[in-house]
Amino acid sequence: MNRRLRLIPAAIALATATALLATSCSSSGSDDDKDSADAPPSNPPAATAPSTSGTTAPGTPAGTTPPATPATPGATTAPGTTPPPATGTRWQPTPGLAWQWQLGSGPVDQSVDVPVYDIDGFENDATVVAALHAKGRKVICYINAGSWEDFRPDSAAFAKTLQGSDTGWKGEKWFDIRKLDQLKPLMGARFDMCKNKGFDAIEPDTIEAYNQNSGFPLTPDDQLAYNRMLAKLAHDRGLAIGLKNDLDQIPALLGDFDFAVNEECSQFDECDRVSPFIKANKAVFHVEYKLDTNQFCAKTKSLGFSSMQKQLDLNSWRKPC
Repeated sequence: MNRRLRLIPAAIALATATALLATSCSSSGSDDDKDSADAPPSNPPAATAPSTSGTTAPGTPAGTTPPATPATPGATTAPGTTPPPATGTRWQPTPGLAWQWQLGSGPVDQSVDVPVYDIDGFENDATVVAALHAKGRKVICYINAGSWEDFRPDSAAFAKTLQGSDTGWKGEKWFDIRKLDQLKPLMGARFDMCKNKGFDAIEPDTIEAYNQNSGFPLTPDDQLAYNRMLAKLAHDRGLAIGLKNDLDQIPALLGDFDFAVNEECSQFDECDRVSPFIKANKAVFHVEYKLDTNQFCAKTKSLGFSSMQKQLDLNSWRKPC
């Protein structure tokens, strides 16, 4: 699942991987009251440019978007198929929108009263997205775009030559992101799945392989090319897309991405580096794992971030600012 890879020692990663894979179960519920936030966990967990195509428009948190024909998890269009240009405008998340991030296995807790949900694209079908839309929510599709996961239903589609070093999480290997011609149709098929299920946006994870021990001689330019490819794939389908972490490349990629998803910028004193998204009127969806809300909310709220404390397994528990 999600993590801030460059900050997690392998020992911690191996110890927590089971809770993060598809075989894990979310065990805690969510009492979402900003005036009386959920009690913090007893042991707070440790974690891990060219202009865009298409036209954006200011987004609003409410509104029902009916999904396209429902698809089962893992269903895709034919690899390499390019969808027709999207009609209308895509959603543009704006600063300050409250959000829920639930990637742990198990049913999504739909009772959290926030305008934005970020959930696993494979593990949730079109009925979940439609139900959230009926409540006025926008829904982001979490997809791992930077590493191979052996538990995904399309894992056999990724050739061995695309798979590099272990990421530190069981069953995951880095992609060789230089091979755009092979990865583009595979990522396009995943993005088609998100679109067909009715999602409004995509959160592509692990998209800073160039500064990891990937097993490939990746450069910053390789990462820029790959991330821009992902942004175009999303925009061609009428979907918004968020830049996950990758702080060093924010200046170059700000124009290509519609919002940011950030982990632990407060703990590592990096939040100012993400603020260009706010200045561009684009949301920053932010979480901390180790810090309690009284240690980061004042700063991140002043920056305009959508911040909360979460547990590392990203179950339904949340403590918002």
